[in-house]
Order: sequence, then structure tokens, then C-alpha cells
Amino acid sequence: MLSREVAKRVFAREFGESDMAFKEQDDQYAPQYLLTPTGAKCNRIFFVGTLIEKGDIGNDVEYWRARVVDPTGSFMIYAGQYQPEAAQALSGIEPPQFVAVIGKPNTYEMSGETLTSVRPERIHIVDADTYDLWILETARQTLQRLKQLNEGSEDATKAKEHYSTNIEHYKEMVLEALKTISKSGEKVSFIDLSDI
Repeated sequence: MLSREVAKRVFAREFGESDMAFKEQDDQYAPQYLLTPTGAKCNRIFFVGTLIEKGDIGNDVEYWRARVVDPTGSFMIYAGQYQPEAAQALSGIEPPQFVAVIGKPNTYEMSGETLTSVRPERIHIVDADTYDLWILETARQTLQRLKQLNEGSEDATKAKEHYSTNIEHYKEMVLEALKTISKSGEKVSFIDLSDI
């Protein structure tokens, strides 16, 4: 049995600025990836944020649209009959509420612009500490990817060529996110921005 790909941690702003979707094989069942500006190659993503709005936009069947925000922006999620577990969970959660989401990145064109959304596999209510820990770990992984942009891995090279990644822009994003953490002092001390 094929194992699922690890869900990557990405902040909403970086996810929203991503538009490079691709498959590595021609097979229609081959996994679809989204490459982000810091070089995260995502078949699945994991994020935590505040569910601030949701609505059933389906006609004949339930089809949920929801917005989840982190300190850098928002994720749009869509769940319907092909995501039954997530759709059912979403139907029972009343905003505002901290949620953890694992799902597949999706891109689509609208008025010549590439937009991103997530098809959730799972959605769970979490607490504020889980949210803070997600921000910390996502900050660490984002900074790690920024460091590796100059080390020439295949994904890093593709990301740099496609996005002309502005490292300062994403360092600022990470700093903004870290400033929102409650009791941030002792938790953030291990993150070093100086050598990027």
C-alpha cells in the first residue's frame, strides 16, 4: 500500500502566493504538487488557525466553504461529498474556533489570476497552545527552507527560478507570525534569523 505524503506546514501568505502546480508523471492518478516560494513541495498541507466564517454553498448536496486565518493571512477551504469526514466536521463547528486542518492544495484560475484553496481531509478543533506550537514549528520549517534556497536542491532551484523568491519578504512574514504567540519569550528564543 502506498504511504501518504507528509503534510507540509506553510503559512497562509506563502500558500496564497503560490501558483506553481505540477505532476511528476503523466499518469492521471499521479500526485499533484504545489511548489511554494520557499521551496515546500506540497501534496498535502497542515495548518492551524481560527475558523472565522463558513457556509453551505451547495445546491442539491452540502458543499461547505470556510475561511481559516493564521497570523499572515487566510486559507479558503472547500469540503463536499468527496471529503465526507471534513464536511461533517465542518458542519458541526461554530466560528470563531481554533482548528487544525490537513488537506490537499488546490489551484484554480480566476480573471487571469491563480488562486489557492484547500480540499480538507480532516478538520479538528484545537486549543490556543496547539495554535502557538503550530506557528513556532511552521516558522522554524519556513526559515529552514529559506536557508536551503541557496543550497541548490531541485525544489529550491525550481522555486527560486519560478518565483524569484524575496527572502526578506518571507523572513518578515515569519517575524510577524512569531510576534502573535502568547508567552512568546521563552518559546521563540531558539529561532535564529541572523544566518539566513
